[in-house]
Amino acid sequence: MELNFETVTTPPVDAASVLLLRDSDEGLQVLLMRRAQASQVLGGAYVFPGGKVDVEDHSAQALQHLSETPARLLERLHESALEPARAAGLFMAALREAFEECGVLAGQDTEGPTLARRLREQVDQLGWHQSLRQTGQALRTDALLPWSRWITPRQPAVTNKRFDTRFFVARVCDDQVASHDNFETTDSVWLTPLQALTRYAGGEIDLVAPQIMSLYELKAHRTVDEALTEARARAPALIEPHPFDQDGQRILCYPGDAQHPVPTRAMRGPTRLLFAKGRFVPLGGMSELLD
Repeated sequence: MELNFETVTTPPVDAASVLLLRDSDEGLQVLLMRRAQASQVLGGAYVFPGGKVDVEDHSAQALQHLSETPARLLERLHESALEPARAAGLFMAALREAFEECGVLAGQDTEGPTLARRLREQVDQLGWHQSLRQTGQALRTDALLPWSRWITPRQPAVTNKRFDTRFFVARVCDDQVASHDNFETTDSVWLTPLQALTRYAGGEIDLVAPQIMSLYELKAHRTVDEALTEARARAPALIEPHPFDQDGQRILCYPGDAQHPVPTRAMRGPTRLLFAKGRFVPLGGMSELLD
């Protein structure tokens, strides 16, 4: 990854991403997928399934397939300035992107595998929204839980695009099999947050700042139930990194840092990451991520 020096003047694009979680003998695991090296956005990095919101995601016809009303979904996002349909479209985009990228229907609990098999052939032929219309399939949203909101600053660190990404958490039952498509993504792996951060610290995988900090946040939880309980108990953390250059190096600081305009912490972990040699590193070194 290379440092970006461009300033982006256009508004950030709505996007949705899902931290898919499962329990294992080693503890809570999260799915990470490696974006294709040729991708224009974060090529080669390991990310959570997700992507931009499509226009059809928040159409009235599409939103009829969600189990909760747009008004209720807006309430759950804790973003009063949004139109209800736009808020509901973020939930739809999270479900769609997770299914298209790794074949998992997020937040459907034990019904997920059956629904996923039913939709797979339809989606391959007709696409997501047409498949929902043809099958009349209803999708649960109550178990798709808002986790955080990351807004790319006007001077992004490693891309020249801005996103307003809502991150969700959801449980994946054992019968749902996640896999990469060998096109947009070239690898997929279930890891505990600490395993993922250890691999990153050792140079085995590439991560970007939202993934690093989200993994650090999840590291506090031993089980999926613990993570979901936290998600239900609080509003999603709002994080807009504040970049500044110091001694020729880019530093990203987060709410609660002395250099950030928001004085109150929004998440656990280091409040600064330094971009050095193509990697994001806490000022105290990689060991800060592993404590």
